[in-house]
Amino acid sequence: MGAFEGIVPALVTPMDAAGELNESALRRVIEFNVQAGVNGMWMAGGTGESVLLSDEENNRIAEIAVNQVQGRAKIIMHVGAPTTARAVKMAAAAARQGVNAICCVPPFFYPPTEEEAIEHFRQVAATADLPFFAYNLPECTGFTITPEFILKLRDRIPSVVGLKHSSLNLYHLRQFVAAGLTCFMGSGQMLLPALSLGAVGCIDGPVCMAPELWVEIWHAFQSGHIESAIKAQERASRLMDIVWKHGNPRVEKAVLSWRLGIDCGNPRPPRLPLSPELKAEVLNSVKQLAVKPVDQSV
Repeated sequence: MGAFEGIVPALVTPMDAAGELNESALRRVIEFNVQAGVNGMWMAGGTGESVLLSDEENNRIAEIAVNQVQGRAKIIMHVGAPTTARAVKMAAAAARQGVNAICCVPPFFYPPTEEEAIEHFRQVAATADLPFFAYNLPECTGFTITPEFILKLRDRIPSVVGLKHSSLNLYHLRQFVAAGLTCFMGSGQMLLPALSLGAVGCIDGPVCMAPELWVEIWHAFQSGHIESAIKAQERASRLMDIVWKHGNPRVEKAVLSWRLGIDCGNPRPPRLPLSPELKAEVLNSVKQLAVKPVDQSV
C-alpha cells in the first residue's frame, strides 16, 4: 500500500441510544471516508473518544476497521492509556487484528519524566511489532514531544517511523521533517502550510465529516496547483471553525449523522451533546459551505 501519507481522518466512535458502541454506524462512517479517497484512518484517537471507552471497545474498533477497510486504506490504531499495562494489551490486540500501525500518546495524568515516557513507548511498540507513531498532544497530556525527545525515542525504538504533531509549533514540525521522520500535521487548519514544510499529510478529527475537502487540498498540492490548494484550505478551515466554536466530537457526530442519514449518537459523558438549537446552527453553517448529504447508496 505504499508509504504512510496523505489524508488520514481521525474517526468518531458512533454510539447508540444507550451510549454503547454502534458498530453498523461505525462501518458506515469508515466506508464513507474510504469512498472519499482518504489514504488511511486514525482509529480511537481523541475524536474517537478512546479514553472514554473500555479496552474491549477499543479492541473491537480495531477489528471492525480492519474488516471494513479490507486493505483499501491504512489503519493506524491508537492504543494510548494512562498505564503501560493497558496500552500494551491494546497494542497486542490491535496487532492481532491486522492494523497497519499503532500510535500512542504519552502516559497521562501523572506527567512522565522523559525516561518514563520512553520506557512506556518502548514496551507498547515492542508488543505490537508494527510501525509506531508517537502522538504529540501536549494540550491534553501535559507532555510535549520535542524534536530532541523523538530522536532519542527513535534511537531506542527501531519501529518508530514518525508522529502525529497536534501542536501549532511549525518550527518543531520542520525539525521533525529534517530528521527524516514521517510527520503528519495534527491540525486540519494547518495542512497546506505544513505540507510546504515537508509534512506527509494530515490527521485530524474534523476531516472525517467532510474528507473530500482535505482530499482536494492534498491532490491540488501534489499537482502543483497552489492557488486551488489555497482556496480548498480556506473552505476546510472555515468548516473547522465550526468545530472549535461548538465542540469536538459532538459537531462531527451531528454532521455525519445528517450527511449519511444515520445516527452517530452523542459523545460519551462527561462530554455533552449539542442542544437542538446548537445542532440547527451547526448544520446551517455547514450547509453554507456547500457541504451536502451524500448518496445513500455509497
